Amino acid sequence: MNKKLLVRILILLVGLIIAHLGVTLFLIADLGSDPFNVLVQGLLHVMQKTPLESVLTHGRLHMAICFLIILVLLVVDRSYIKIGTIICMFCGGPIIDFFNMILGKPLGSIQSLPGKIVMLALGCVILAYGMTMVIKSEAGTGPNDLVAVVISDKTHRKFSVVRILTDGVFVLLGFLLGGTVGIGTVICAFLVGPVAGVFLPVNEKLVAGIMKKIS
Repeated sequence: MNKKLLVRILILLVGLIIAHLGVTLFLIADLGSDPFNVLVQGLLHVMQKTPLESVLTHGRLHMAICFLIILVLLVVDRSYIKIGTIICMFCGGPIIDFFNMILGKPLGSIQSLPGKIVMLALGCVILAYGMTMVIKSEAGTGPNDLVAVVISDKTHRKFSVVRILTDGVFVLLGFLLGGTVGIGTVICAFLVGPVAGVFLPVNEKLVAGIMKKIS
């Protein structure tokens, strides 16, 4: 494995940790999860009172859904599946479980609505920044984010617009299955895409600068 690829994977891992910190803040704020995790929650709700309930956690189900998305994309266009995509699949869910274990109790004690909204908005910005760092690492992309990336590339539509549409589909499916939808879900669905659109060129320059220094 060459040096440049290792650096790209490192950038991806940093972005992955940052993004899932944002996701965890959404979950702890308890005003509705981010769109993809509404779908995860919905499926988790459906699987209650089944033999799988004892072994499934939010993080494990998150990883399983990402695995299914990867299988679909292998059929659609396997060129999008890179080593970083596999890393994201196996690391995303456990990172959420870890942050929830560390931050759940102290931040979960925040009960005021203004405090929850601040935590939720902060989570939105953190998620968008981390997500765009992962995308611009070019070592791979989180499977759930890759859905928007592939559609954006194939249809030549702005990523921010496609992200809003894909988030809307995740929310609808998750809601129908029993996932938690609230003001936070709406804020995330309409805000993460545009915020990510702002951060994409920023992180593109950041990654390009890092790669230039090691070349």
